[in-house]
Amino acid sequence: MAEGLLSLDDLAVHFKVGNALGGGIKTLKAVDGVTLDVKPGECLGLVGESGCGKSTLALAIMGLLPPTRGTIGIDGQQISGSTPPDRMRMARTVQMVFQDPYASLNPRQTVRRTLADPLRLHGVTDKAEVEARVIDMMAKVGLRSEQADRYPHEFSGGQRQRIGIARALILKPKLVLCDEPVSALDVSIRAQIINLLLELKDEMGLAYIMISHDLGVVEHVSDRVAVMYLGRIVEQGGWQEIFENPRHPYTRALIAAIPDPFHRAAISADAKARGEIASALNPPPGCHFHPRCPLKADICTAEYPAFGEVSPGHRAACHFRDRVS
Repeated sequence: MAEGLLSLDDLAVHFKVGNALGGGIKTLKAVDGVTLDVKPGECLGLVGESGCGKSTLALAIMGLLPPTRGTIGIDGQQISGSTPPDRMRMARTVQMVFQDPYASLNPRQTVRRTLADPLRLHGVTDKAEVEARVIDMMAKVGLRSEQADRYPHEFSGGQRQRIGIARALILKPKLVLCDEPVSALDVSIRAQIINLLLELKDEMGLAYIMISHDLGVVEHVSDRVAVMYLGRIVEQGGWQEIFENPRHPYTRALIAAIPDPFHRAAISADAKARGEIASALNPPPGCHFHPRCPLKADICTAEYPAFGEVSPGHRAACHFRDRVS
């Protein structure tokens, strides 16, 4: 899309995997043909079970994994193909908030150095400006200036995640990938971090990709939602459409698994998926979800469904998308 901040077209990330006991080389299709876009200032929720390819997709967007096929465009810059991306420009455009707020920080660096080093690397040489921007960013994430010379081990988990958020935003990026940003935190402080992210989104004009398997978080923060299963997007649309009118059986299974879903009570217990997610090394033929699907029919095993429109902006990859209710 011309106005899109991020555009992915048929993106695939495959890995060659050898068998230690023989049997040759297999292909693990971690991401297998994803087409998505994110507009400036928008929050896209990316949901799915562990192993569906969400984090691999994020690493490819960051330029940390080369795509097997397809294209990635970020703010007008192509970062896929034979031409390597401009890493410095990439860092000023897209950043990431990681799941583990302790492992993602250097334990030997103070908060001041953690935030100041990216500024110096990107050409901010005036010491007064560096100091002012560091203190200003600390204030934005709810940290005090006197905490600048402390090390990560001196902070709680929630405070460490605030440091991680500050580091991601210090260069004023346009797009931030949040990979399970609250799943490693105590329940009591998750809402604080989510509300902080929302406040910063509005204040700084950020766009987010919120990666999570917690649909409660995604429903709270997202403008649109994309549901991922075995490397492919199976449904996407506005958050209200996805949560109130899901048209893919996998989406319905995820929503049915939410404890005490209130207004979603119409989604019956038999919507829940059976069994476990299949291996990306050997995905089922046809629709990858059919071994777990309550609507399984012969056509589901024979061919992969087209990604068709249910309503404007709401699409699903299911042979029975018009009959699911």
